[in-house]
Amino acid sequence: MLTIWGRLNSHNVKKVVWAAEEMGLAYVRNDVGGTFGMDAAYLALNPNALIPTIEDDGLVLWESNAILRYLAARYAPHLWPDDLRQRAAADKWMDWQFAFADAQRDVFLMMVRKPEHLHDPAVIARGAEATGRMMAMLEALLAQQPWITGDSFGIADIPMGTYAHTWFTLDMPRPDMPHVRRWYEGLQTRPGYKANVMIKLT
Repeated sequence: MLTIWGRLNSHNVKKVVWAAEEMGLAYVRNDVGGTFGMDAAYLALNPNALIPTIEDDGLVLWESNAILRYLAARYAPHLWPDDLRQRAAADKWMDWQFAFADAQRDVFLMMVRKPEHLHDPAVIARGAEATGRMMAMLEALLAQQPWITGDSFGIADIPMGTYAHTWFTLDMPRPDMPHVRRWYEGLQTRPGYKANVMIKLT
């Protein structure tokens, strides 16, 4: 059975748990990180002291998007294009998601982790502008195809789908992105997304 280490309120853990449920995998998840801490046994698995980490049939693996690629290749190749050009395009957007996470981080920490009287309008404005500019790139892609992976839902939709929920949930200015919203509404129909990504931001 697949073992996942990491607290579910982590974006990167949400990705892996959602993927496991999309693939119909049996798994056990252990809370690690944040208020749960990390013991020596966990740090022996992942010396980066980050989450998530998985163990699958003797393989220990960390880095969330590497985990997604591994799980798709082993258990759900239908979620990852066979064509190498299409796969490379999907990979590009998976890696691009980390830049979006960087753009969103300060406003997330400000609005979710700090009390309202400590919210800095300048930080929120910068985060709103930066993430809106990046979302315009995704809007352009989704004007041409229904999913980030291509013609059907796939592994590349999971990383950015996780961060899109936060973007739509944070109380900050957002430009109208009809194609991104259509894609996001499609994600909301997926049980694994509703159960593991659309949870309270903490």
